[in-house]
Amino acid sequence: MSGDTPLLLMRGIVKQFPGVRALDGVDLEVRRGEVHCLLGQNGAGKSTLIKILSGAHQPDEGVIALAGEETRLATPTAAIRAGISTIYQELDLVDGLSVAENVFLGHERTRFGFVRSREADRAAHALLTRLGHPEIRPSTEVGRLSPAAQQVVSMARALSRDTRLIIMDEPSAALAHDEVANLFRIVRELTGQGVAVVYISHRLEEIREIGDRVTVLKDGRTAAVGLPARTTPTAQIVSLMTGRAVEYVFPPRRPRTGAALSGPAAPEVLRVEGLTAPGAFADVSFTVRAGEIVGLAGLVGSGRSEIVEAVYGARRASGSVVLDGRRLGRGGTTTAVRLGMGLAPEERKAQALLLDQSVARNITLAGLGRYSRFGWLDRRREGAKARELIATLGIRPADPDRPVRTLSGGNQQKAVLARWLVGDRRLLLLDEPTRGVDVGARAELYAVIRELADTGIGVLLVSSEVPEVLGLADRVLVVREGRIIHESDARDLDEHRVLDMIMEGSTL
Repeated sequence: MSGDTPLLLMRGIVKQFPGVRALDGVDLEVRRGEVHCLLGQNGAGKSTLIKILSGAHQPDEGVIALAGEETRLATPTAAIRAGISTIYQELDLVDGLSVAENVFLGHERTRFGFVRSREADRAAHALLTRLGHPEIRPSTEVGRLSPAAQQVVSMARALSRDTRLIIMDEPSAALAHDEVANLFRIVRELTGQGVAVVYISHRLEEIREIGDRVTVLKDGRTAAVGLPARTTPTAQIVSLMTGRAVEYVFPPRRPRTGAALSGPAAPEVLRVEGLTAPGAFADVSFTVRAGEIVGLAGLVGSGRSEIVEAVYGARRASGSVVLDGRRLGRGGTTTAVRLGMGLAPEERKAQALLLDQSVARNITLAGLGRYSRFGWLDRRREGAKARELIATLGIRPADPDRPVRTLSGGNQQKAVLARWLVGDRRLLLLDEPTRGVDVGARAELYAVIRELADTGIGVLLVSSEVPEVLGLADRVLVVREGRIIHESDARDLDEHRVLDMIMEGSTL
């Protein structure tokens, strides 16, 4: 066999669903021991392609070859037996089972029909040690672990079989900065042992750091195959993904003087004083004015999301939260919504969307009472409002009856934002609003958020991406270890200074 034979070769892959040609002749070539990055906007066909590669879908046309031999991955089990393991963004671990039980799930170590637990624990520990995490105990319930540790367990599961190709779907989405560095270390060790990795991410800076080559998908077709990850210009990659030049540019801020909505003379919509939740954050105080975007910058686990939850009433905390001059008492989230607050949470699929319900129902969910009469829902009025907001925010496809799970990540996030435009909204809390959203859709979301602020709505924004906070926010609060350690106008900061503060605590 030639040393130049790729480990994986996919040629002319076609996949048709009712009314949709998801893949239209896609090519992919992956070499042994490389990190091959798969890029494309939401809806480009990435998910369909990896489901074919993992045996969950069957192609209608095309050829798949492993190590030069044509193969058919008829089922997920067949893919695993062929040496292909998939680690999905939403990890498929069983919370109630131990680490070792999850690692060997489906191929348990047994003797005479009985599971050999001690042997499984020893083998799991060896795998975890190989991955650089001997501190993760095989007997621990997976549900008790952090997201980063759960991801290590998923990798151990992949390596518990004779794996030669690992697919990683947005593996860094829920990880802090130091955890991403450890993930990259593990990936490099795996590729150093000859394992190939297909790495899917929307973060172009990650592609530069960890990738060897890049394949770009657009509208179910291959836009480019095997580009060098480190040297291909960003503008070229973005153009291939979107079909147009999209800069990482944020919408202009409104002037902040005189009668401008977001200026110092604008009224306060939110005042937080002495907010404290033991173990999460302490003595947090800040304000948000009408038309102002205030960004919370900090590492995952610094207390940013917990502060937002407490402001919304979803987390118990002492101190005071005042919205438009009215103090929020013990009414929790119900009172917050009634008084004009809305939340787009970090995990939109799990916490914000009814995935099997229509786009219209997800949009009108927080204001169904407005479309009811004598206890009966007026679907005509509900649909009319949904269509209005779909047009306003540019949700695509513009079909209010479409199940929301079929939308791309960016359009799902727009549906969450649209929900809070039903009624008189005074404050929006946005926790990681662009997580899992491609570069083209991000630009659209930035414009939507800025337009909402320009109407006088106050915005409290959490993001793990410092350029996003600096580019979108008017004012930035730096959060470290549960405390606000710095506050200033976003234009007075740069990325390096913010990173120094959130990682080292330096405010110089």
